[in-house]
Amino acid sequence: MPEPISNNRRIAKNTLVLYIRMFFVVVVGLYTSRVVLEALGVEDYGIYGVVGGIVGMLGFLNSSMSVSTSRFITFELGKGDKERLAKTFASAVVIHYIIAGIVVLLAETVGLWYLCEKMVIPAERMFAAHCVFQLSIISAFLTITQVPYNAAIIAHEKMDVYAYVEIINVALKLGIVFLLSIGDFDKLIFYAALMFAVSVIIRIIYRVYAIRHFSECRARWLWDKSYIKPLLSFSLWALYPNFCFTSRQQGINLILNLFGGTVVNAASALATTVYGIIEQFSTNVLTASRPPIIKLFAQKQYTETIKLTQQTAAIASLLFGIVAIPVIFECDYLLSLWLVEVPPYTSSFCILLLISAFFSLNNNCLFSIIQASGNIKTYSFTAGTTSLMVLPIIYLILHFGGSLNIAYVATTIGAFIIYIYSLLIVKRIIDLRALSFVYHSLIKSIICFAIPICCIVVLQHSIDASIIRLILTTLISIIGIGSLGILLIIPKSVVRQFVQRFHF
Repeated sequence: MPEPISNNRRIAKNTLVLYIRMFFVVVVGLYTSRVVLEALGVEDYGIYGVVGGIVGMLGFLNSSMSVSTSRFITFELGKGDKERLAKTFASAVVIHYIIAGIVVLLAETVGLWYLCEKMVIPAERMFAAHCVFQLSIISAFLTITQVPYNAAIIAHEKMDVYAYVEIINVALKLGIVFLLSIGDFDKLIFYAALMFAVSVIIRIIYRVYAIRHFSECRARWLWDKSYIKPLLSFSLWALYPNFCFTSRQQGINLILNLFGGTVVNAASALATTVYGIIEQFSTNVLTASRPPIIKLFAQKQYTETIKLTQQTAAIASLLFGIVAIPVIFECDYLLSLWLVEVPPYTSSFCILLLISAFFSLNNNCLFSIIQASGNIKTYSFTAGTTSLMVLPIIYLILHFGGSLNIAYVATTIGAFIIYIYSLLIVKRIIDLRALSFVYHSLIKSIICFAIPICCIVVLQHSIDASIIRLILTTLISIIGIGSLGILLIIPKSVVRQFVQRFHF
């Protein structure tokens, strides 16, 4: 039986390296986007974004396939069956090459027709747009076929590899920024070519590492229905809720546009950006803990599975609260620092989205067990359909004069309903004591938030909005939630070992 402390130490170490990775991505991303915009100009930057967006459109598809492939590889790792592990990986490679081929076929037919006939692009920039489009198609092919190798790295919990390779990735992208400032050439084509070259280099590094370090990644292609059928079925059902969540957000944008116009759409886009950044601060621990949760489930160590999931949910909630609470209370001031003109509803949308994210985060922790079981059909259909059902409710309420804030109030209620449903599903899978799980993972986290929130409320009434109040609010959140989390949530054995060793 794996040692719980060993699991906790490994998860903590992997979470740390994922934070290092995230730091480089965010900082360099913010810097390079501004410099590239200046170098390319608004028109060419827009062309690259809309034409090269084919890879971005595949985001939820890649996410679903990666989760599915990682689940099966991790499950076989947990069982220790090397032969099944090799066959699973080989089958996954075949599936991803087939999917990549279909994507290329659609892009070179329907996509090319849309580019030539429907997109509004100046005639003199069409050649550059075609170059960007073709490079994006090749990049999409490489991205899809790379999924099994990245999934193997995640399944083996080699998160430090992601940190090291991401440092190389951002360093290369930083180099592109400086190369754009020299020479007299078509900078859009040059930029697209350099970005493509970087993506190829990064994928080669990941693939070579996986092949050299994991024996299953050297397996030959395999067409075996007993392996391919469950992989395809799981992938399709994993795709359904992701598609529904994406459609829900697009549907909310359309409804908000109908009743509030483009200004409210701007507020929604800004709120979504804030939500995405803050969500990363807590999902790293979930990414690091999902493989050991699946391995424990595969070994039928259900008590340890529940315990680890419970601890993951609690710690992820603490990390989320430490960042989210200062943003919620200082939202107006932060937005005024960030933006020249803050669209109406931006602050309220941000706050409601962050509350919704809290329940979604806890639901994602439970989903790790559902995912490990392999039986996600019922959950995927219910969760996906529930998320879509909020759209007609939002429309009707706004139609009869309700506040625009109802869009994200409904989203929050939907996230809570899905969380409750996930508890019931997990209870059926491994006889979860639902009330105990909610108390230790959710209620204890909220208790840790209570005292710091009271202190922040007092501070809000004592000092006017300023950088000083923002710093004090942040310190209260970090120190208060962190201290209470150590006392109430983090296992004492882990705290003692960390204190003794003072390193991971």
